[in-house]
This record gives sequence, C-alpha cells and structure tokens, in this order.
Amino acid sequence: MSDHALSVVRAGALTTVQDLGRPGHAHLGVPRSGALDAPAAALVNRLVGNPPEAAVLETTLNGCTLRPRSAVTVAVAGAPCRVTVDGRPVAWGAPVHVPAGALLDVGAALSGVRGYVGVSGGVAVEPVLGSRSTDLLSGLGPPPLTDGAVLPLGPPTRPHARVDVAPQPAPPTELVLRVTPGPREDWFTAAAVRAFTSRAYRVSAASNRIGLRTEGPALERALTRELPSEGVVLGAVQVPPDGRPVVFLADHPTTGGYPVIAVVRTADLPAAAQAVPGTPVRFVPVRRR
Repeated sequence: MSDHALSVVRAGALTTVQDLGRPGHAHLGVPRSGALDAPAAALVNRLVGNPPEAAVLETTLNGCTLRPRSAVTVAVAGAPCRVTVDGRPVAWGAPVHVPAGALLDVGAALSGVRGYVGVSGGVAVEPVLGSRSTDLLSGLGPPPLTDGAVLPLGPPTRPHARVDVAPQPAPPTELVLRVTPGPREDWFTAAAVRAFTSRAYRVSAASNRIGLRTEGPALERALTRELPSEGVVLGAVQVPPDGRPVVFLADHPTTGGYPVIAVVRTADLPAAAQAVPGTPVRFVPVRRR
C-alpha cells in the first residue's frame, strides 16, 4: 500500500467511512447512506481542501486515534471534542498539519454524538455503487473501522482553507423536527395525531444510523390491520407496534411494513445526528410547500 494512508490505532465505539452516499438505488433495496450530519462532513472537506464528494470518517461518542504514514492536513468537526497531535492540543474546527508518523487523537464528544474527520486527499477506499459510504443496514461499503486497519488516501487537490476556527451549530439541547403529514396519518386516532405534535418525546439510547428512536407517549392506531410493505424515504416517521415514533436516518430500509405518520424536513435531520439520548424531541407540523 502507498505511504499516503492512515493507520487506525484506536477505532473507537463506531467509526465509519462516509461521503455523500449512494442515492438513486432505492429500487434495488439500497438506501442512500452517507454522513448523518452532512453539513459537518462538508465543512471538514472544505477545511482541508477536498471536493464535496471526498470520503471522511464519522466517529461515534468516543472518537478515534489515527497515525498518517505521510504528512496530511486534518480537520475535525461535528460533535465538539478535544483533538491532540502527539499529545499536544490542536484546534477543533480548523485545518491542522499532522506530520508523518504523528499520533492524531480525536477525543470523546464533549456534547453531541458524531464527529467528522476530514483528511487532505480524502479516504480512498474502493467505492461500491458509486459511493465509499459504510451502510450498516445492507453491509455495503467498507466495514466499520477496527484497530490496526489501514485506509488509503487520495492525492490532495487544493490548498487547505485559511481560517482560524469555522463556526458550527451546537448540538441540540432540544430537537425540533418539522414534519408534514405522512401517507398513513389516517391510520392513527385523532387523539394520537394530536399527541404526536403536542406531547414531548425524548431520544432513546437505542437510536443508531438507521433510525432515531424515541421514548414517550404511545400513538394509538385507528386501523390495526397489517400494512403491506411500501416504500419509505429519508426522514419518514414510522410507528412500530410499541407506538413510539422512529425517524428514519441515512441507513434506513427502503421499504417498511409499519405506518408512516409523518415525514421530517430534510434540513432538520443533521441535528438529529447530534442529539444525545435523553434529548427532548418535539414534532412540529408545517404546511407542505
């Protein structure tokens, strides 16, 4: 393998390769996947001089530790965390030079859930269906990182950004999700529909890249018969038998057999990627455009 590569010293709880995802394959049963917090992933690419489609690393909760085999420029964004190079603190949310062989440590999230590590040249694992993203549901793309793995890097294409620190939104203390009615809203009682948009929910610890699960009042169905599987989209709010809404995220299945009560605006989903378990959730109805 080329010297232009990253060695994974500590993989962390869940670190995956992500890019813009693989849209256009839902008819094959393949979800879009891609970075959950797309603006944060785009930011680290801009900071290190990568094009928007370059692959980055998405960390979960406790970061990761990497050792580049050649000198690289790195930027870390998303969930705020401590970043060090050979034990020395360096900037978070800004481009940082990391010499060959130095130890880059991306620490545990101080708030939020997911961090993004952009490296000059981008992570150059083999693409599958036009994307380098790890898809946890289908198993497409590279597997989650493990200790000792080596990731190839592409050649740098542009100079890094000249900024001290790039502004970023803070992880939410309350997750406000704007929703439009879903195709199966009429499968729920009028009281359940009112409760969905007026009662408080919280982010469940069972949430993952497939869906943000919630804890709160169960939604009662008006129709209890079986629903044949039908297509579902990013942001669909599906209600399983326990009655607690689940917001589908990047690795969601392309079909589902539980009714979809609403659909979340795409612009609100990056905040969902950073909502820690216990974060209050409100579903706010908005008119269709």
